[in-house]
Amino acid sequence: MTYNGNVSVGGPAQTRELPGLTITKVAVGPMNNNAYLLRCTNTGDLLLIDAANEPETLLGLLDGQPLSTIVTTHRHGDHTAALEAVAHATRAETVAHVEDAPALPLAPSMLVSHHDTIDVGDCTLKVIHLRGHTPGSIALVYDAGGELADQPHLFTGDSLFPGGPGNTQQDADRFNSLMTDLTERVFAELPDGTWVYPGHGGDTTLGTERPHLGEWRARGW
Repeated sequence: MTYNGNVSVGGPAQTRELPGLTITKVAVGPMNNNAYLLRCTNTGDLLLIDAANEPETLLGLLDGQPLSTIVTTHRHGDHTAALEAVAHATRAETVAHVEDAPALPLAPSMLVSHHDTIDVGDCTLKVIHLRGHTPGSIALVYDAGGELADQPHLFTGDSLFPGGPGNTQQDADRFNSLMTDLTERVFAELPDGTWVYPGHGGDTTLGTERPHLGEWRARGW
């Protein structure tokens, strides 16, 4: 199957190969959450982004291989419903931003902040703190040590979707915070070729979304 990022609950996962890293995307749970399993090509180490729901589905992706790390993009329950079950089954290290950690069902074994890095085998993910959807929402960017500098891969949780920023519950301060972080920490730092993997639904690119930043600001959501 050619990867296009369109997955559905109960349907097959989709996988794509990058330099140094394999990404498998699956949709789980009643809110159609995306979970992403990353595999280091060189070492076979596995990292899961968001143990959102359906632990049996997520564990099935492992195909019996050990899971090293679970990263939680933010504290909302639809992104953490399977966290305890998957962590207990795999004994994986759990990672989250310091601001969201107290609200998680399982205390993280590793806390991260803006500009920190998380390794999966020989691959490195850079942490981008995006304040607004929740205080400790994070995105993760992979550029294969610069090899993908023009086309990096960005996992945004619920902070950025095709068509706009994540929900800030009509709170002007939270919306402005998220838009400022997206503008300064994502769109100003990463190129149009950046592939975006959101917490729900299909994928997009920064080049597709960039022309609409002013429109998003104006509409206020």
